[in-house]
Amino acid sequence: MLILCGFGYWVQGFRCFPWLGLNFNMANTLNLNPSTLQLVQTSANLPMVAKPLYGILSDALYIGGAHRLPYISIGALLQVISWGSLALIPVTGDVLPTLIACMLLGNLGASITEVTQDALIAEYGQKQKVRGLQSYAFMALAAGGIFGNFFGGYFLHKTQHPKIMFLLFALLLSCQFAISLTTREDSFGLPGPSDNYLPRKSILENLCKQFSEMITTISEENIFRPLCWIVGSIVVVPILSGTVFCYQTQCLKLDPSIIGMSKVIGQLMLLVATVLYDRNWKTIPIRKLISRVQIVYATSLLLDLILVKQINLELGISNEAHVLLLSGLAETVAQFKLLPFSVLLANLCPPGCEGSLTSFLASALCLSSILSGFLGVGLASLLGISSGDYSNLTAGIILQFLAALVPLGWISYVPMSELGEKGRKRSKRRLKKVEDEG
Repeated sequence: MLILCGFGYWVQGFRCFPWLGLNFNMANTLNLNPSTLQLVQTSANLPMVAKPLYGILSDALYIGGAHRLPYISIGALLQVISWGSLALIPVTGDVLPTLIACMLLGNLGASITEVTQDALIAEYGQKQKVRGLQSYAFMALAAGGIFGNFFGGYFLHKTQHPKIMFLLFALLLSCQFAISLTTREDSFGLPGPSDNYLPRKSILENLCKQFSEMITTISEENIFRPLCWIVGSIVVVPILSGTVFCYQTQCLKLDPSIIGMSKVIGQLMLLVATVLYDRNWKTIPIRKLISRVQIVYATSLLLDLILVKQINLELGISNEAHVLLLSGLAETVAQFKLLPFSVLLANLCPPGCEGSLTSFLASALCLSSILSGFLGVGLASLLGISSGDYSNLTAGIILQFLAALVPLGWISYVPMSELGEKGRKRSKRRLKKVEDEG
């Protein structure tokens, strides 16, 4: 489990390595304007919206007596095909339609793998009575992000050839594919298919049953309310990441290694925050913790305002130093905010719905991020921000800050504390009632 999921989450975090090269390729080689770049980045995440389907399939449909590892293998293989094509077939990275097709295929594979890994550690944690595995998953994720951003910036600075990065990541994914193929799922002590699985029940009946159980679980108030809050807190904030990226590279002419290292520092902060949460902050009431995190997130968005207004230069801080040390803080806080909710919902999830619930959470978060990205594209267009005119970027950042404070208005949707075993037993009883009625 340590090798399979630890390495899997590390690879998931390391995805920033090829994506950094891909973003520079789109900005500098294809010369996409800020709005188009962010639109492409956001649209590429569309396969992740279907995560509940992958989760339901993983919960209900066994392949060779296993229902987690086969899906990890499928996801890894799809990513190998995607990044391998970008690395070895010249036309794929130079023409926007084929580039987008590879991005969609890669994110399809990544979403299948992510959903299955989340379900695997949730199921394993409940089976073995081990709580808080999500914290260790976040640590592996952050560690992968540290290495990915560090080496991504280094490779771009030294080689200026993103395709080498694509090839290296494809080889890394091949290792994950090989590990998932050679590992037996029953070695984790997880239950196999039940006696009434097939042929007594058709695949369609099992999928419908799993979907019904997922809806029942999500409709539980102790799950539905915090889910609404975290999704809403993302949707209301227009993301201007693509615009800021173009400003840093096209206007400030910052070196790729600087931006890569800023991501490294951000991931280091995420790793430290995750360790602190696991050791100390879990005792803080979740509503109190999330309120503080949201305020920090809103404030950190103003750091881009300091850069745009060049206030940092007045304080004797160079653009390079400001981006290096502070540029990744808002993204780091946004990532960390997800951890308490992942732990909360994993503890509340009734047995048998691990894949469905974790995938629904991931899908809801992804959809909210996509909507937030589209909102950011619309805001940038409305303000007239383009490659040659960043004069209204200041107004966009201020609107971001104000929007990030709005979710505090419905913070009551976040529970004061984790409901733990009590909430899970209530969900389990309701599922049993639904099954009996069916």
